[in-house]
Amino acid sequence: MKLIELTDFLDSAIPLSFQENYDNSGTQYGHPDMDISSALLTLDVTEEVITEATCTGCNIIISHHPVIFKPLSKLTGRTPSERIILRAVKQNIAIYSAHTNLDVLENGVSRRMAEKLSLTNIKVLSPLRNRLLKLVTFVPDDHLDKVRQAVFDAGAGVTGNYDNCGFTTGGTGSFRGNESSSPFVGEKVKIHYEKETRFETILYSHLKSKVVKALLESHPYEEVAYDIYPLENQNIGAGTGCTGGLKEPLKEKDFLELLSSVFGCRGIRHSVLTGRLIKKVALCGGSGGSLADDAIARDADTFITADIKYHTFLDSGNRILLADIGHYESEKFSAEILYDLIIKKFPKFALRFSEINTNPINYL
Repeated sequence: MKLIELTDFLDSAIPLSFQENYDNSGTQYGHPDMDISSALLTLDVTEEVITEATCTGCNIIISHHPVIFKPLSKLTGRTPSERIILRAVKQNIAIYSAHTNLDVLENGVSRRMAEKLSLTNIKVLSPLRNRLLKLVTFVPDDHLDKVRQAVFDAGAGVTGNYDNCGFTTGGTGSFRGNESSSPFVGEKVKIHYEKETRFETILYSHLKSKVVKALLESHPYEEVAYDIYPLENQNIGAGTGCTGGLKEPLKEKDFLELLSSVFGCRGIRHSVLTGRLIKKVALCGGSGGSLADDAIARDADTFITADIKYHTFLDSGNRILLADIGHYESEKFSAEILYDLIIKKFPKFALRFSEINTNPINYL
């Protein structure tokens, strides 16, 4: 298949509009029309991973962490990123990354962590904001079903576990076309009144162009009236981090041992033991120390993440058990998420997991 077929799917399934402003998710290298036959899935792209892709016949690498995180001003091979891109170009291996947009996905990195711990009643810790729009349009009554279905098929109307969500109200619309118009109903230069339905629904901001296109193509009017409003609602299905409950409460030391076993930790930095049983767990893949207060506010007994700062440990006191399990360890299952998404859409596309341990952290 062509590279663009896969990247278009990934751009939609893991919306690029969900990424943070500092991020650089998406296609790192590769011509849209290049042929791809198999993909190598990895947390990081290193020179060793490029070699692995070459030896295994994979012509695209799909990673969690982007290779090009900061703009490249030159390609001289001076930095690891420059050498990786140069080798990818030489071997004609495409690179695609899904980073912070994969973090906040409903079934993203933190959710996978929660599932690995067999948590129950999993919910988003810090819901995504400023990513929802409302579409309002006006349709002649007998064309409502066609227009509504086209908009839903384009991805609008999804709320959590529900789709095809919308609302309609009846009314009367008026318009008058000039001499150059070709009105669907009524006559030129004469005011016309038409029984119409006001139809409204919500959509993610990254779907705006696709949904509007579906609306315009399915609507019978020559000039389609519609409004799009930004919404301040939280998206409760997507966001940063997760909370959930253990099936059985654990003592703090037993819980830390569970973390070490599940995530393969060689060392866990943790705050002072509080003496309480661990029942409710909050977690965040990657550098989630800034969410410690959110975890405390949600009455979590522990917060699991990586790259926790000294003063975050200090400020937590004995209010919560903080556990820093390591950046690599907290995100090591991201390749599994990518595999599940891709294989469901392209069941015959060859996928393999990298066997390279890309963790740059070593322990004495």
